[in-house]
Amino acid sequence: MSDAAPPPLIETGLVALDVDLGATKEEVIAGLAGLVGATGRADAEGLAASALEREALSPTGMPGGFAIPHCRSVAVHTGSLGFARLRAPVDFGAKDGPADLVFLIAAAQDGGADHMKLLTKLARALVKKGFLADLRAATSADQIVELVGDVVQGPRGDGSGVSAAAAAPDAAAPDAAAPDATVSDASVPDPTAPDVAAPAQPGAGEPRRTVVAVTACPTGIAHTYMAADYLVAAGAELGVTVLVEPQGSSATTPLTPAQIAGAAAAIFATDVGVKGRERFAGIPVVECGVKRAVNEPADLITAALATAEDPGGRRVAAGSGAGSGAGASGPGSVGTGGPEGRVGGSGGLSLAQRLKQVLLTGVSYMIPFVAAGGLLIALAFAVGGYQVVDVSRDVVLRHSLWDLPAAYGDRGPLAVYLGSVLHQLGAAAFAFLVPALAGYIAFGIADRPGIAPGFTAGSVAVLVGAGFIGGLLGGLVAGVVAAWIAGFAAPRFLRGLMPVVVIPLCASLVAGGLLLVFGMPLRALTEGLQGWLSGLSGTSAVVLGVILGLMMCFDLGGPVNKAAYAFAAVGLDQDDPTTLQIMAAVMAAGMVPPLAMALATLVRKQLFTPAERENGVAAWALGASFITEGAIPFAAADPLRVIPSMMAGGAVTGALSMFVGATSRAPHGGVFVFFAIGNVLLWLAAIGCGALVACACVVLAKGVGASGSARPEAGRRATDPDKVGR
Repeated sequence: MSDAAPPPLIETGLVALDVDLGATKEEVIAGLAGLVGATGRADAEGLAASALEREALSPTGMPGGFAIPHCRSVAVHTGSLGFARLRAPVDFGAKDGPADLVFLIAAAQDGGADHMKLLTKLARALVKKGFLADLRAATSADQIVELVGDVVQGPRGDGSGVSAAAAAPDAAAPDAAAPDATVSDASVPDPTAPDVAAPAQPGAGEPRRTVVAVTACPTGIAHTYMAADYLVAAGAELGVTVLVEPQGSSATTPLTPAQIAGAAAAIFATDVGVKGRERFAGIPVVECGVKRAVNEPADLITAALATAEDPGGRRVAAGSGAGSGAGASGPGSVGTGGPEGRVGGSGGLSLAQRLKQVLLTGVSYMIPFVAAGGLLIALAFAVGGYQVVDVSRDVVLRHSLWDLPAAYGDRGPLAVYLGSVLHQLGAAAFAFLVPALAGYIAFGIADRPGIAPGFTAGSVAVLVGAGFIGGLLGGLVAGVVAAWIAGFAAPRFLRGLMPVVVIPLCASLVAGGLLLVFGMPLRALTEGLQGWLSGLSGTSAVVLGVILGLMMCFDLGGPVNKAAYAFAAVGLDQDDPTTLQIMAAVMAAGMVPPLAMALATLVRKQLFTPAERENGVAAWALGASFITEGAIPFAAADPLRVIPSMMAGGAVTGALSMFVGATSRAPHGGVFVFFAIGNVLLWLAAIGCGALVACACVVLAKGVGASGSARPEAGRRATDPDKVGR
């Protein structure tokens, strides 16, 4: 006996026709979340917050005048669709203008497979012009419910899954069916897009060219499948067979080895890593964000075929791992870049984007070592006292729980032993900082074959005293050399050995050897920098604090923030008071943005949307834990007001922390490692002053010329289901 059918995704209470939910997409999303919340299917504020967080990743406006804000959220109890037909269209970021039709797709965090399939069907139906025309012509909520029900569950009586109007084909379907039913009868939906040089249609008797594609978005609900359908439809108009593997929330049928082998080129239209990327090794490739496949699918197909005809075009590198964003390499790997991963002449990302990507890869993999090692060392100080630094190695090697050492300082034998164990564990983790940074920078460039030479280069950087700078440069050299070697067409008998023997051996020899030969100048540079920092005092130290504070708050967890943090964490020396002061200033400044935004949402609620007020509650804990990213939702919604305000507060905190001489022996943990903070009360005061300054600046900035989204009446209207005016 089968399980009971899931409840319907949409009902009349979730439909609002010809309404005004506000002038901004934030207000419209909040209004639709209010509709869903009024039916008991979700917590309205939590749903709005999750949908806006997803919206910050990339706009959900689509060509054709509709938008599909969506999310998976713990605030959703039952998978649901909220629908609004707006009197006045609202900008959701689509290239062809604002949207008058808006679906809020609300999926439960642990949503069942049945609901995910229904949501996927809806997203794909929206590609069809006939379905959109039906939605605009409907005169009642019941008609909307019936139209959506026909699409996702089949019309009453025939079970086909497509209404008569929606099923009207807008373009001929491709000859070959794509995996996971990705063949769509929708047309290319943006008639206003500039003309592209379309490939010539194959003549009689000529084989159709085939392009394979992978699409994926962070939530795997809407963009993943719509991008697949747009690519297939554009291929039909261009006379190209497009086979797509949508890697989304619903079950995916992978492309077969035969389909991949027979393809002229590949398209990776993803906002996340490509699963099973190594399957495409050697195939010409273009890469971009998933939104570009929706907006300009014909351009992508044209660029993919052009790359295939270019002997120097970009290819997927051998040994590319699943989920890697950096596996493609080879000649001509630099494109023009762009906010949506716009494809350049070779189909790659821009040099600046790639450099940013690989550096952030290295730092992101390094941070767990920093956090684990730093917190273990902080706990060692709490248990065994600061003097444990001098004895921990000898204690751990010569003693055990059955043979405790003598008391040391004001700590007893057990405390000295446990503190020594914790300190040695932390020191072991800390020893991997520079090798991990270099290893994963190389991984970001050359994928798995780059890891061994990168770690080797990082270890050599530590050996010669080149420190953080040496590790960064060593990782870049190791990655570039490994990717360069991987680009050679090796004989068949060597191909299996290339990623596990030849590439690591040669790249390690080159990168490690260069650091051994040229490491002394880097060591002199590092020692000179450390000496200059150690000599800072008074005004100079305060200026350094200002600079570090500005960097920590400039991009709220981005490359500049990570650079300042890595500088402090990698240089942390328990015997050098200046490095402890730098660490304290960096951690204090990084705590300011979330704390300041949390305070601002408390003291001037009317300036913030319900979703932002919800984020403000969570920002207290994030700020206290030194998670600067807690302020990103606020900055994404209003960067020109939020980011300068946060930088002002961070500069104040960094300067005050350096001025009062606060120190931190732990590189992470926020207020929860108070026992490792020197001058802890003055340090907390510095954080408080910076948070107050940032809060005052952002409140003043939002209060002067605030947008409609900040008006209290707009926020109430958007979330009050009784005022949507069905």
